[in-house]
Amino acid sequence: MEPLLILPLLVGFFLTLFFVPIWMKRAKNVNFVGKDIHKIQKKDVAEIGGISTLIGFVLGTLVYIAIKTFYFKSTENLIEIFSLLNVILMVSFIGLFDDLLGWKIGLNKKIRIFLLIFASIPLVVINAGESEMIGIEFGLLYPLFFIPLGIVGASATYNFLAGYNGLEASQGILILSALSLATWLSGNSWLSLVSLIMVFCLAAFYIYNKYPSEIFPGDILTYSVGAIIACIAILGNIEKIAVFFFIPYIIETILKTRGKLKKESFAKLNKDETLEMPYEKIYSLTHLSLFILKKIKPSKKIYEKEVVYLINFFQIIIIILGFVLFGNELI
Repeated sequence: MEPLLILPLLVGFFLTLFFVPIWMKRAKNVNFVGKDIHKIQKKDVAEIGGISTLIGFVLGTLVYIAIKTFYFKSTENLIEIFSLLNVILMVSFIGLFDDLLGWKIGLNKKIRIFLLIFASIPLVVINAGESEMIGIEFGLLYPLFFIPLGIVGASATYNFLAGYNGLEASQGILILSALSLATWLSGNSWLSLVSLIMVFCLAAFYIYNKYPSEIFPGDILTYSVGAIIACIAILGNIEKIAVFFFIPYIIETILKTRGKLKKESFAKLNKDETLEMPYEKIYSLTHLSLFILKKIKPSKKIYEKEVVYLINFFQIIIIILGFVLFGNELI
């Protein structure tokens, strides 16, 4: 509860807030821009905006490390924090390569999985987390299999539920806020603070990314947010509740698999910027949200931000249920 620990949060927030406009200008100068699919006037929007959030998070976390070492005279959990930073940076570079190649092309799936497995090594070599889960002792199988599986699974699938203004950032804010509370309740306050640093960075990014978006996050953000979710679950030994919080993305993965990973999450755009179902069947939570909103709204006119709000509402319900079901295990 030391007031000085607010500083890393503020550093992360204001650095992100400072760098986003700079990156927006720079991205447009070098043509790192894309079109907003759900807008009639498809103006150029800066892409790869997650780089600003990454800078804010890394520097905010380093400020926290500095406070621990110089003020509190403590080196506790520094290995774990630096391992987490290494994972996030490696995963972010993978996302950056995907962004530079373009979302239509991207990295080869096998290469992407191999690189994400490689990115999990910093947690593997420190034997992060506890090898006992759901009452079963997994021994070496935990660091050698479950840690890479968690990093690969969370990083890759967090990228599936995307493409709507503010969706990726707002979902990250919700899930990481919930994980911050979960780790705090379980006695891992250091991990709770690291999670909150990313929440504050995402909040600053969301100011520019919300509807109507001035900047897109890119895979560099979605991969890194997915990776930090996995890292916090592993380092905090809260895999069970973290997987529960991730239910929307598990559902999204199932729906995407139903479409053989070829059906896009985007909606069909009308001339008044209302949205329609793009396919007869549902291949994404965004499609399901469109379907539900069509059923409950008298006007039948659905707008992009309403889809995001409904998915966020579903995520909040999942988080509340997660604490109801598993909260006692954290204390």
